[in-house]
Amino acid sequence: MLTEPTDSIAPEGLGNRRGRAGMAPPADGTVPLEPAAVGIDLGSANTRIWASGRGTLHSTNPAPAAVERSGPVVRGRITDPGAMRLLLSGLLCDLPRPLPSGAVVVACRPVGIGSQAESALRAVVTTALDPARLLFIDTVRAAAIGAGAAPGPLLIADVGAHLTEVAVLSGGVIVAARRHDIGLRDNAGGPDPEAAIIAAVVDLVGEVRRQSEHRQAIAAAMRGGLLLVGGGATHVRLAARIAGAAGTPVRRPAAPYLAAVRGAGLAALAALRRGAMRI
Repeated sequence: MLTEPTDSIAPEGLGNRRGRAGMAPPADGTVPLEPAAVGIDLGSANTRIWASGRGTLHSTNPAPAAVERSGPVVRGRITDPGAMRLLLSGLLCDLPRPLPSGAVVVACRPVGIGSQAESALRAVVTTALDPARLLFIDTVRAAAIGAGAAPGPLLIADVGAHLTEVAVLSGGVIVAARRHDIGLRDNAGGPDPEAAIIAAVVDLVGEVRRQSEHRQAIAAAMRGGLLLVGGGATHVRLAARIAGAAGTPVRRPAAPYLAAVRGAGLAALAALRRGAMRI
């Protein structure tokens, strides 16, 4: 399951910094900080960073409400770049050890984020971390890695504050994926706040099942049940109701809300090691 993200984008002007992992110490005798791998998950409710040798930190985003354009990230898109840069900078300052410039960074992106939203994400991460290499990974794929899922066909659902995503992976690669712009923060005060989430997951599972390509992998994934991650996976009752409505077993990994950032971090670590081997 642990494979380097294939849809990679390196920020312009940063290519000349690749390869720092194998550089000799400077002539003045100072010892540079070791190269680092970093995973980032910018959610509507929380921002999380995983850094090699430093662990995982998270920060609750301001005003993580369901109202459109409320908070620095809404429906998977950055709406306030300045606030998000401040959040990331604050988390970096809280790391137990300083993070060197020129890290390999893997950032999670929602399914169907679009080029404009991805460019905004790239700009924020580049400004805050000054990476030598920046890669993007779909959040559902990162969560599968972070959850330790087997490399065989996998049906996974990620329920967050503003988004619900469902995907089928085969051999660590997404072969079908869909999303709905609805999450835990929507209808939070209603009579049955979970109903919309359950309906969204069932609908998305049906959509990926009807994909004309990769039918064998999709059918095998459906037989294996559903892996539920994200904040929604911490709600035991919601998981049980999804299982009943979707007609499939639902399982949850340990700390499901950290699965995506851990998976992004592991992908960054793999990319860092591959880069060092090429020097």
